[in-house]
Amino acid sequence: MRSVRARAALGATVVVALALIGAGLSVLLVLRANLTDQAGLQAEVVAREVAGQLALDVPYDRLEMRDEEDHPVQVTDEDGRVVAVSKDLRAISGTGTDRVTPVPAPTRAAGSSGSGSDDDNGGDDSNDDDDYSHATPAPGRGEVDSDEPDFTNGTANMDGERADYRFASVRATTPAGVTLTVHAGAPLAAEQEAVGTVRGAMLIGLPLLLLVVAGVTWLVTRRALRPVEGIRREMAAITASEDLSRRVPEPGSRDEVARLARTTNETLTALEASVDRQRRFVADASHELRSPIASLRTQLEVGAAHPELLDLPGAVADTVRLQALAADLLLLARLDAGERPGRTVVDLGALVREEVSQRTGDRIAVTVSVPDSGPFEVAGSRGQLARVIGNLLDNAERHARSAVTVSVRAAERGGVVVAVTDDGAGVPPDERERIFERFVRLDDARTRDDGGAGLGLAIARDVAVRHGGRLTVDGAPEGGARFELRLPGAG
Repeated sequence: MRSVRARAALGATVVVALALIGAGLSVLLVLRANLTDQAGLQAEVVAREVAGQLALDVPYDRLEMRDEEDHPVQVTDEDGRVVAVSKDLRAISGTGTDRVTPVPAPTRAAGSSGSGSDDDNGGDDSNDDDDYSHATPAPGRGEVDSDEPDFTNGTANMDGERADYRFASVRATTPAGVTLTVHAGAPLAAEQEAVGTVRGAMLIGLPLLLLVVAGVTWLVTRRALRPVEGIRREMAAITASEDLSRRVPEPGSRDEVARLARTTNETLTALEASVDRQRRFVADASHELRSPIASLRTQLEVGAAHPELLDLPGAVADTVRLQALAADLLLLARLDAGERPGRTVVDLGALVREEVSQRTGDRIAVTVSVPDSGPFEVAGSRGQLARVIGNLLDNAERHARSAVTVSVRAAERGGVVVAVTDDGAGVPPDERERIFERFVRLDDARTRDDGGAGLGLAIARDVAVRHGGRLTVDGAPEGGARFELRLPGAG
């Protein structure tokens, strides 16, 4: 299932279905338990009424049983024999015995109070061996067991109609000391009808509700993802047209989709700037390479035609310049590709002294100031850091009038600071960031031979940033420019 809308709708439907099924089963179980308890309470009331009569020694055939058509009653003795039942009871189950015919007990009836002392035999005890032959009425009354009755489920056939019942069993003791158990039932038809009605409503309503949930989720997800589809279409159009100036539509909401659109536009802006920078870089590099190549070709062609006119030093100078420019372009390409500097420990104090010592015969001598409190160690690429210091010295000597100073010191909050100062014209405040752009030369009147290609400061800043530091320019006390390279310490 590749559609987000379909997966969202299916997921929401499954979650709601599980929740509704769980809630529905809980409702059914609670409803059934409550209705069953109510039926058991009704059965207990009927059973205790009959048990109360037995405790008062009411004869079995004179027991009053209310609502006999709805509440079947069965009375058994200690041996499980049935001694009394409701008059319309035809069959029963769930009470311990399924008999519905009372066992004859004439002696019990004759000896009971309220039943008379004379019987059809004129008082002659002809059944001396019967269990009830010696049961004489006891003065007072019996008692009803006050403990919680036993509850069971069963069936009963009342006047030809079979139904399910909840039976309550209550024990009673007659004045004669006979223990009887009264089984009274209450119908479960109301519970079954209610549970069936609720179950039917759930079976009908659950699919309809799930359809509504699926439909609503589908529509809501479709509406929520509509801006995403707009973003996708616009990105596809940008990819096809290669027009990075276009932007995806940003919805007016402040949700995740709006943030996605803003981030996408920011990415497109950065990508457009990067592509434009690369295009300018290629164009400027081609332009810068054209001059030394054309000059070298001219000199070689003249030398081939007229060997006596060959300017060999000029050809060598053009070749050196071409080689330096190619090295700068290669280093910028490696930096743009994300090449990480090494982690060699470099002493900047020693590196500065080494770079200055190699600059013999320069137009202006360089003054070095490195305290003896060193070493001033940083971690990085020795070659790239040497290139930074060399580029800063070249830039200072190019613009200085009479003095160039380079100093090394420890930073206030850790790290090392290398400062290169000249006494030239300085850099205007509004141009102090522009000079770090590639192929930028503030003095357009200078010749390319004197001014360089405009890559030295750009390379220096890129290297400083990739070493975790920064390169800035400010005014010098002498009136010129002061470049500061700040790098974190090796620790």
